[in-house]
Amino acid sequence: MRVTPGARSEGVEITDGRVLVKVRTKPEDGKASAAVLALLAQALGVAPSKVEMLRGATSREKLFRIPPEI
Repeated sequence: MRVTPGARSEGVEITDGRVLVKVRTKPEDGKASAAVLALLAQALGVAPSKVEMLRGATSREKLFRIPPEI
């Protein structure tokens, strides 16, 4: 997944088989990562506690674990 922090608008899209997430939050102290997690959970219709970040806390490239019941 590729993340764009500090974007003008927020959203989740799939382009060329890749998930792209844009959040308005600036990348400070993990705030953008938290916003990505919340937006991803909302888009999938699950609680944010069900989505787990596996790697990429300080990177634009992130990997999340999504619950299998989706």
